[in-house]
Amino acid sequence: MGSPVLPDLGTEILIPVCAIIGIGFSLFQWLLVSKVKLTPGSAASKNSGGAGKNGHGDYLIEEEEGLNDHNIVLKCAEIQNAISEGATSFLFTEYQYVGIFMVAFAILIFVFLGSVEGFSTKSQPCTYDPLKLCKPALATAGFSTIAFMLGAITSVVSGFLGMKIATYANARTTLEARKGVGKAFITAFRSGAVMGFLLAANGLLVLYIAINLFKLYYGDDWEGLFEAITGYGLGGSSMALFGRVGGGIYTKAADVGADLVGKVERNIPEDDPRNPAVIADNVGDNVGDIAGMGSDLFGSYAESSCAALVVASISSFGINHEFTPMLYPLIVSSVGIIVCLLTTLFATDFFEIKAVNEIEPALKNQLIISTVLMTIGVAVVSWIALPSSFTIFNFGTQKVVKNWQLFLCVAVGLWAGLIIGFVTEYYTSNAYSPVQDVADSCRTGAATNVIFGLALGYKSVIIPIFAIAVSIFVSFSFAAMYGVAVAALGMLSTIATGLAIDAYGPISDNAGGIAEMAGMSHRIRERTDALDAAGNTTAAIGKGFAIGSAALVSLALFGAFVSRAAISTVDVLTPKVFIGFIVGAMLPYWFSAMTMKSVGSAALKMVEEVRRQFNTIPGLMEGTAKPDYATCVKISTDASIKEMIPPGALVMLTPLIVGIFFGVETLSGVLAGSLVSGVQIAISASNTGGAWDNAKKYIEAGVSEHARSLGPKGSDPHKAAVIGDTIGDPLKDTSGPSLNILIKLMAVESLVFAPFFATHGGLLFKIF
Repeated sequence: MGSPVLPDLGTEILIPVCAIIGIGFSLFQWLLVSKVKLTPGSAASKNSGGAGKNGHGDYLIEEEEGLNDHNIVLKCAEIQNAISEGATSFLFTEYQYVGIFMVAFAILIFVFLGSVEGFSTKSQPCTYDPLKLCKPALATAGFSTIAFMLGAITSVVSGFLGMKIATYANARTTLEARKGVGKAFITAFRSGAVMGFLLAANGLLVLYIAINLFKLYYGDDWEGLFEAITGYGLGGSSMALFGRVGGGIYTKAADVGADLVGKVERNIPEDDPRNPAVIADNVGDNVGDIAGMGSDLFGSYAESSCAALVVASISSFGINHEFTPMLYPLIVSSVGIIVCLLTTLFATDFFEIKAVNEIEPALKNQLIISTVLMTIGVAVVSWIALPSSFTIFNFGTQKVVKNWQLFLCVAVGLWAGLIIGFVTEYYTSNAYSPVQDVADSCRTGAATNVIFGLALGYKSVIIPIFAIAVSIFVSFSFAAMYGVAVAALGMLSTIATGLAIDAYGPISDNAGGIAEMAGMSHRIRERTDALDAAGNTTAAIGKGFAIGSAALVSLALFGAFVSRAAISTVDVLTPKVFIGFIVGAMLPYWFSAMTMKSVGSAALKMVEEVRRQFNTIPGLMEGTAKPDYATCVKISTDASIKEMIPPGALVMLTPLIVGIFFGVETLSGVLAGSLVSGVQIAISASNTGGAWDNAKKYIEAGVSEHARSLGPKGSDPHKAAVIGDTIGDPLKDTSGPSLNILIKLMAVESLVFAPFFATHGGLLFKIF
């Protein structure tokens, strides 16, 4: 078997040091962003030392066009404050509701898990090794509850910090756009990196500290220790669900209302300050795309780590108490932070962007560089942190695995993520034929645009599913369910870079909105639009990663659940399992219906309010009167808080109801069914929405001869494109991204409650 090269002390130093480096790097990036001042006069003088770097010199476009610089900076600061206040007040309202749920669910975890042994405080025979004594179920109940609270709080803090950073950076990006597209790109990207590194490092550090603190009580009982740690993943994902759904409903209600009345009916530009829903729309970008996405990816990271640790604890690592190999998933994540740090420097320091057409390649290179460097990093980690051969728990037997096989498991997940990213980009970027075909279909109206967009979404599922299938087959063949868990971790190992790219999009989108509202030069709007179009594609890539990793994570959690619930095989031909399978496959449709309808009904109220203001406020269209932004912000806030509860309840209650009344076998069918159908719907919904959005932007930008033949803004093809984009909004920003949380959350919840379901579940089958 042999022992790893890296001593336990090395592991104890390496993981926290990497996490602290990540936090330090994010604070350094934030410091650089803060040098762009939001006070008149200083914007021009600051940063003038780097003349000619990342842009076309440091003169300001306003000076060239004779506009008043002083007023523009003040206006930008004022708009930024309005967006920041709207986002903060929404998140505080959301967290009050979510906090009540968190406490109630924590009590539920403690009561259900404590009742497994009748709240006994005596030591019990271990589940996987009955000859040994393990800590009582009551202890696992208590520690699972603490882990749940820790995961929930970390998730909420991650989302909130991300939103704060984004609202801090949006106006600064707008002001930097006056000096050149390169300057604006660096500000937006650095701000994204602040969020990416803070989230990755915090998630790792809190998990590492929790494991060490729990170890003080559990001692040698690693089986119980890592079973309790799964609560961390459950806490992270349950908060992510409410953040994603609530934020998604908020942002899309405002977006649809602003677009339908403003662009289609009133023929005014996007983000025009006369539009009453414009502030709510920009707030939505931060609470949905930033806070929601942050919590979502944190949840994926926490769950994949927990799934790997649970399986490892009942393999040779856990049985022989080998600390370094046991924490292999955390070491991979630690190296990921260092790799992402080096990768970020390629975008901000090593290369400079001089032209608009260099933006998208720079972001794509981030993915490629991080994947290549991470492959090398994982190879080194697998060599020093793992023994040359070891055994992995495989549904009741121990499978012998070599360290190079585990390296291949992580690598296959890592590269599958890159493939999914690039396929997503191909189907959603307006540089390629699929989106251009969708734009072309707008010639004959909105109906053909919708048909082409739906077809594109369905087609875009094919290659990602093959990539996920290959990575599952390879990783499972080599290292059973542990292999699948580390493949998911491989896909998420470059999470800091993925999040930086993802957060960059909404920041650029906000920057464009602020430029329009502040009445800045059309040339600045062109630059921010170019940043935004690239950001749209990268957001779609981020969603691709989130969905791909969710499929692998939920399969790994499913494997851990089946092992923990002592099910030897999941036989689809038995009626108990098959009914679960078919109901599970239906759940993503039910969930999507709820979220889509929520956006629709909230958007209806928004459209009516925007129309009312245009019709009743004299001088609004002429620009002499100010709209009532606050009412629109309130409509979005109220609707999203009210509407996020039913979809959340569906996801959280399904495993409990099925487990208690129908038992673990039916629940295993439900988990498998929801995974299979959820992944497909999530990919097609996200890509359809992304393609419609970029088809509209393709027509608006009018860069090619073909695009100009469809434009300009306000033409019939453009109006058809706006309708397509509006239909796609809830698909790509509410239903699609929330589905990946549905499949992960149901699996991790089932794993946490597995001892209870195995002991007391299946009431209906016991009666009949």
